[in-house]
Amino acid sequence: MLPDPRAVLSRAAPVPDATVRYGDGPDQVADVRLPAALGGPARPLVVVIHGGFWRSEYDRGHTSPLAADLAARGYPVAQLEYRRTGQVGGGWPGTLADAVAGVTALPGLVAGVLAAADRPAGAAGSGPAVGAPLLVGHSAGGQLALYCARSVPERVGGVLALAPVSDLAEAYRLDLDGGAVAELLGGGPAEFPERYAAADPRQHVPLQSRTVVIHGGLDQQVPAGMSRRYAAVAGPNCRLIELPDCEHFGLIDPESAAWPTVTAALRSLHR
Repeated sequence: MLPDPRAVLSRAAPVPDATVRYGDGPDQVADVRLPAALGGPARPLVVVIHGGFWRSEYDRGHTSPLAADLAARGYPVAQLEYRRTGQVGGGWPGTLADAVAGVTALPGLVAGVLAAADRPAGAAGSGPAVGAPLLVGHSAGGQLALYCARSVPERVGGVLALAPVSDLAEAYRLDLDGGAVAELLGGGPAEFPERYAAADPRQHVPLQSRTVVIHGGLDQQVPAGMSRRYAAVAGPNCRLIELPDCEHFGLIDPESAAWPTVTAALRSLHR
């Protein structure tokens, strides 16, 4: 029997080194994982934005294996949480606002965690500087990563979009995950054209930030053709990698055959 690709969603991972708060709400937090070797080669902060079609039943926990693997490779990592549909404040505009607020605040917050880990308790010092992070967004998190790169480009060092929902109007038309886009934005493009104009990555091209999009040809959750069409109009800063034998969840699974391609793409954004 073939392994269940969804197993990564509940796979155990080491606990994070810290949890930081970028807002007052219970879901306006991020789990921080320190690089395995403090003082090793400097690598940029990676902010992981989880998927789950923006819905409350999915949270940052399912990206823990991915985040732990990247920390073991020397990256400081922050797993961003945000208000989701089905929660107070989730949906339009709170979900998108949280993503931007978190991405903006996390470099400073993670610098504080790194500083505390690097020095004895109570020692003085401002800690290491953490610059514009690389965003790794999966599925709906890919949409949020692309939204952040458009909204605060100066705060984003690059985007790795894994099977992103990169065309919200098309995702609405296809009724992905049973009305997920309508729940996020309150309805369809005809009802709320201004919301789609603001939130839909497909309407904000060409891209300013260096971006790599990876999509699996066996994806049953987000059609691979969506990324193909998006990359065709996204401009020279966007590179598409298609993996014909990969499904949706292999892109976030460090045990999958796709994972070396994912990590190589991440490295390409900071060389």
